[in-house]
Amino acid sequence: MSNAIDLASLKVITQSDVEEALRTGWSAKELRVAACTILTPSALETLQAKGITLRKGGAASSATSAAASAPDTPANRLFFSPEAEAIKKEICAIGKKLWMRQYVDGNGGNISYRIGPNEIICTPTLMSKYDLTPEDLCMVDLTGKQIAGTRPRTSEILMHLEIYKETSEAKGIVHCHPAHATAYAITGKIPPTCIIPEFEVFVGRVAVSPYETPGTPEFARTVLPFVKQHNTILLSNHGIVCWADTVTHAEWYVEVVDTYCWTLMLASQLGTPITQISGSKAADLLAIKKKLGLPDARHELKECELCDVMDSPAHIAISPHPLAGSPDDLETLIQAVTDRVVDAIKGKK
Repeated sequence: MSNAIDLASLKVITQSDVEEALRTGWSAKELRVAACTILTPSALETLQAKGITLRKGGAASSATSAAASAPDTPANRLFFSPEAEAIKKEICAIGKKLWMRQYVDGNGGNISYRIGPNEIICTPTLMSKYDLTPEDLCMVDLTGKQIAGTRPRTSEILMHLEIYKETSEAKGIVHCHPAHATAYAITGKIPPTCIIPEFEVFVGRVAVSPYETPGTPEFARTVLPFVKQHNTILLSNHGIVCWADTVTHAEWYVEVVDTYCWTLMLASQLGTPITQISGSKAADLLAIKKKLGLPDARHELKECELCDVMDSPAHIAISPHPLAGSPDDLETLIQAVTDRVVDAIKGKK
């Protein structure tokens, strides 16, 4: 122990500090540090993986001590069960993936998992998804009432709850703001189908929900018409939401749809028409999708109806606003612009 790093004396503790201390003989089961000491997320993960309890300013922050101090209720017994602890770690890992892939910024986005018939573990409000630890998570019931955890739950859990109530197949949900998919959502467009096989199998035709103020019951209900036939929904002027049988799989769908939208944007700049998979081959992909138990609005369509008719890398899902003014006003405007152009040309001669 004499050669080991004195972690308690450090003002900032990194993963490499913890690993070096372990290599040099440090074998404590508890690490006491000052309240002002900063630990990086990876350092906290390493301590948790080694079963080492962290005490900052004398207060334990391990899941074990949190469970011991929580009231003995059925909700807390579930919230601190081994199954729940594994789910919490998975949610935190997904939060870091979302942040590192730039799918969330600030405190944006939220993640949840249905662990019981009436119990949902979710992320808290006003917290970066990169900084999440299992101790930060909370649990709500299907009405949105928080029943476990010390941090207040995300206001957008109401949307998650509507999805869980609408389809029993949804177990994990990820809502975030990936730039390329959100670009489609804020323009009222949805990406065309029958272009890339992976997108067809795991996501397929997506829907666009109408805009409502985030966090409100009205916003939560906007997804209801689409949940049963889509696992991915573009939220107008907001972002996207994906659901699956696990939180990890829901995050996969986020990656698939955003990469697909990005690829379409790049392809549209090449000046060559985008080719589509034929109807018969698209039917093969949908057969695979149906076998996997994934929803798709096209499962009952005929082969000739499977692919979108495409003349651009997207088609309009929300009708554009009509031009203001009468046809006469428009004609007057066109004539005025024409006259100005002609005058400018004459002036250069």
